[in-house]
Amino acid sequence: MSSNLPSVQTGIQILQTGDPSVLKLRDNLPVPTVSSSGVLVKNTYAGINYIDTYFRTGLYPTPLPYVPGKEGEGMVVAVGKDVSSVQVGDRVAYLGGSGSYTQYSDVPEVNVSKVPDHIKDGYGAASLLQGLTAITLIDEAGQVEKGDTVLVTAAAGGVGCYLVQLLKRRGATVIGTASSQEKRDLIKSLGADFAIGYEGWEENVLHITNGQGVNVVLDSVGKDTFDGALNVVRRKGTLVTYGNASGKVPAFDLYRATPKNVKVCRPQLFAYIATREEFEMYTSELFEWIGSAEARVLIHRIYDLSDAAEAHTDIQSRNTIGKLLLKIPQ
Repeated sequence: MSSNLPSVQTGIQILQTGDPSVLKLRDNLPVPTVSSSGVLVKNTYAGINYIDTYFRTGLYPTPLPYVPGKEGEGMVVAVGKDVSSVQVGDRVAYLGGSGSYTQYSDVPEVNVSKVPDHIKDGYGAASLLQGLTAITLIDEAGQVEKGDTVLVTAAAGGVGCYLVQLLKRRGATVIGTASSQEKRDLIKSLGADFAIGYEGWEENVLHITNGQGVNVVLDSVGKDTFDGALNVVRRKGTLVTYGNASGKVPAFDLYRATPKNVKVCRPQLFAYIATREEFEMYTSELFEWIGSAEARVLIHRIYDLSDAAEAHTDIQSRNTIGKLLLKIPQ
């Protein structure tokens, strides 16, 4: 590693799982040593995602102490001997690695992408995880086709805002659920054909679809909406449950999917972008769209790194609209 790099850095560390107060700002974390197939990134922004709260609370177990953050943007300051796709000085966005709520992150080359010059600062960290999640949910998990009717729950959330826009681009009819009129107005402005609240939502979906139900449900709410989602998906439809905002979906009898021959899928992004080829294919599609005039990247707020606990409180309140980012001190 370059002798010009510091040996310690400032970042957020979790020593024990719990509420947002367990996110502790430290100024003595070691700067990671770049691995042979790794890229050392000096972070400018870290993306905050709902999955970060799952690791913080222990819903997704991880060894402690733990540096949170699965998404970042910054400048390459060192590369491993086996790295060929990026070089020192490149502006990149990435997924995974040693944790992005820090000044420096060591990230596997497989999930690092150059950010095109025309993409605004912060948009890499604002779009990569949620945008790739939306694309793979549509293409891989839901296999949505032009003319399909798709229900998106929590449609004003980070992933939801991308889903609405990309589904309309695909030519689908989109029904979005959201908890407030402000959020319903937003998803309508993003192109949703129907924006409904959660009170009586099953009946509303069936009414909109003339009792047929939807071809695909893309559900990030989890426990509170799973049974309803199974009710409103049509015969030979697909139910994709990809989040746990209301809690983990409890175990259920697979026979419940039999009467309508429903396919039930519980995907996670990283299994869709496990190879460099898959990651590059989907990232190229995402950045091409993000750089176009038709895409809207919504940023709720940019927080100081020291306000990470406040950011986690806000994202769990379900009152945010768009992406939450951390600005990393330089």
